[in-house]
Amino acid sequence: MEGLEISEVMLSEVLKDNDTNRIDSEYFKKKYLDFFQNVPDLEPLANFVEDGYRVVYESTEIIDPDLGQRMSFPYFLQATDLETPFIRTDNLFYVDESEWNRYPKGRIKKGEILIEVKGKLEKVSIVPNDFPEKTLVSGSLFKLTVNERINKHVLLCYLICKYGVAFKDRYKTNLLISYISKPDLYRIPIPNFSLEFQNEIDRMFKSLYEKQKQSKYLYSEAEDILLSELGLKDWQPNNASVNIKQLKESFLTSGRLDAEYYQTKYDEIENIIKNYKNGTEIIGDLFTQNTEVCDFKEEAYNYIEIGDINISDGTAKYNLISKEELPDNAKRVLHKNDILISKVRPYRGAVSIIDFDDEKLIGSGAFTVLHEKTTYKKEVLQILLRTQVYRDWLLKWNVGSSYPVIKDEDILRLPIPLIPQNIQTEIAEYVQKSISLRNEAKQLLENAKLQVEDAIFTPPFD
Repeated sequence: MEGLEISEVMLSEVLKDNDTNRIDSEYFKKKYLDFFQNVPDLEPLANFVEDGYRVVYESTEIIDPDLGQRMSFPYFLQATDLETPFIRTDNLFYVDESEWNRYPKGRIKKGEILIEVKGKLEKVSIVPNDFPEKTLVSGSLFKLTVNERINKHVLLCYLICKYGVAFKDRYKTNLLISYISKPDLYRIPIPNFSLEFQNEIDRMFKSLYEKQKQSKYLYSEAEDILLSELGLKDWQPNNASVNIKQLKESFLTSGRLDAEYYQTKYDEIENIIKNYKNGTEIIGDLFTQNTEVCDFKEEAYNYIEIGDINISDGTAKYNLISKEELPDNAKRVLHKNDILISKVRPYRGAVSIIDFDDEKLIGSGAFTVLHEKTTYKKEVLQILLRTQVYRDWLLKWNVGSSYPVIKDEDILRLPIPLIPQNIQTEIAEYVQKSISLRNEAKQLLENAKLQVEDAIFTPPFD
């Protein structure tokens, strides 16, 4: 019996806060019962909600970003776009205009809290004031605005801290895909936080948002320095529909006869880069390709795939998954300072530098992975490949059918300008400061979450 947890509960207690008549042991774990017994003035989340809604969409189809952008269709925000407490805008999909009229309650509002209630149930974000207004929210997210009784930042921290996570887990429905209904979400117990404490958390979030904003600004400045040096700051592609080529300079050299390969804009980009005043080198001569293959001796690995790259700032995250769940092409061992370059849909600019240490980090086979080899700085390469110029150029080597794909050798043969070392250093410093501020913002979120946990008096909960 050692290590076995037993909770004795009266029938009257079983029926309390149990609209679904749960009798399983998970629901009555001692930590939940102790929480209700020892934390004073608990109220259900419903008492702090001004408005809340989850849309159930019917036959709604996601539209390709290229078409959606051309037609100015509504954005469709999904759980994958949330990075607590922020929302990514780099990979938003679209839905038809008719959906905007069909589901008015799915329209996003500034200041709303978005809670993942279907799937992993992990993410919580707040809609910023500058978010695109013409956006519908996925049915996997619950839209919620708070009343004057609680600060939205305090509620966010509570929902992602160990207590909020535990109660979301308690009330979820365990189907193939986890789900929390609106009534169950509204039953989550919320402690009483003093106004002074809530104001302190609010101040921390203001600092957090400011650091994130400054981080984006510094990265943008680094890109401006690079484009100005190359004379490409205001460059727009030449989309002429005709480009006449001699056989000897086309098929006999490239082996390609398709018109896509010979677009005028590709010639224009190549001329600009190859005529750079300080010359060029190919990537393969300046960087070493990482070809290290995992031996798969561990039972689980931290895995990075293309969707884990934030297109807006070039950052990467990872997910812990078991060895059996790893895709067949997931075998590349990654290390800190490795450069990940997506070979799938290169026009999106999914290029990232690994800035965390982990001995069990695996990357998707859809990345070309590089190490620094010379004095050419990795930060400069990252920004260069994320510029619109190179994102357009990389499409020249597309070999995909349903979506663009390029090869390792095409990336390694790509010419890059030999930027003077002093300018490279300036660019790298901007990027490094940007990363530092972003990490400070993440730490502020963690500190705010821990302060919320500390403000709740309760016996050990883990």
